[in-house]
Amino acid sequence: MLDLAYVRNNLDAVAARLATRGGAAGLEQFRELDQKRRAAITESEQLQAQINAQSAKIGQMRREGTDTTAEQESQRASKARVAALEEEKKALDDGFRELLAGIPNLPHESVPVGKSEADNVEVRRVGEPRQFDFPPKAHWDLGPELGILDLERAAKITGARFALYWDMGAKLERALINFMLDVHTREHGYTEVLPPFMVNSRSLFGTGQLPKFQEDLFKCEGHDFWLIPTAEVPVTNIYAGETLEADALPVKLCAYTPCFRSEAGSYGRDVRGIIRVHQFQKVELVKFTRPETSYDELEKLTADAEDILRRLGLPFRTVVLSTGDMGFSSAKTYDIEVWLPGQNGYKEISSCSNFEAFQARRAGIRFRGGKKAEFVHTLNGSGLAVGRTWVAIVENCQQRDGTVVIPPALRPYLNEEVIRPRK
Repeated sequence: MLDLAYVRNNLDAVAARLATRGGAAGLEQFRELDQKRRAAITESEQLQAQINAQSAKIGQMRREGTDTTAEQESQRASKARVAALEEEKKALDDGFRELLAGIPNLPHESVPVGKSEADNVEVRRVGEPRQFDFPPKAHWDLGPELGILDLERAAKITGARFALYWDMGAKLERALINFMLDVHTREHGYTEVLPPFMVNSRSLFGTGQLPKFQEDLFKCEGHDFWLIPTAEVPVTNIYAGETLEADALPVKLCAYTPCFRSEAGSYGRDVRGIIRVHQFQKVELVKFTRPETSYDELEKLTADAEDILRRLGLPFRTVVLSTGDMGFSSAKTYDIEVWLPGQNGYKEISSCSNFEAFQARRAGIRFRGGKKAEFVHTLNGSGLAVGRTWVAIVENCQQRDGTVVIPPALRPYLNEEVIRPRK
């Protein structure tokens, strides 16, 4: 969340910046609360001055032998009012914090101003889409034909928007997970962790999913357990309520987890195949950094995610999201989009974001470099979404005879060069 004192002292500037991302519900109410709070403080200060003057007067009257009953009654009334105003100020401060929980992060000054994804700006493009000498198939056709993807049985087992992988389909998913973890830990310097796949409400509040995005989550009935929408939640909360040593920063962690999303509000989008499903696998990258280095670390994190696509030989582009397309907690986000010939377009495969101190303030994650502890900056990004990488390989590497050539980087993990129809 945003810093309360900063918002209170820079309300017009905050409102102007939030207006670039469509405004923030509650900011006008924040202004009203602030006016009430300032009025309460002013009245309290005036009354305290009055109480001090009364005390001096009562002392003088007592020395002169004058009756002070009326002055004492007046002073008691003033003290009672000051106490009531203090309670009012505390209630207003609680109201401020409740409002802050629903106000998004401020966009970084380098983020392009825009209303939607149409205003995102491409920053680089790597590789050219393959020119096929036959009509390429989408994965929802090619996968079942190869016998490696079964959406009908998945729907029977659970419901729509779930997937069942067979044989080389399952092995390809597992190979991608191991390949990504190996590259990130052995060459990019991340430490692997395996967190819980369920979290409590406090953890979801810390990373910004609660209370605003409750409808996007799956909750376990009768428990304060939620299925994670991304490994960002448990991994970021590893250090919730802790103070790190400055010399230890940046802390770089990566984790494989399944992810669970209700996809509320997305019905009608990407309904075919496994682009948008309720359960999917992902390798997540998370960083805890000093404020002054966080944007350099964002560039490195984005490059680490891109490196997976480079090694797999998959064409992609990277765009910086406009203010109107950014996530709730983000100050700046790069989306990496892989080319999918079956859909004849680029599709997001990773979002790499700097949240600055937004999540750290909610989760209480600090670092100490001097006498005073400061909030760390948190960053994360998919390194990558495994299912969408699976789709990209199947669609980009398909052959005229219906087989799929496995990228050389993955062959040591599969001991195969080609995926052929399963008998």
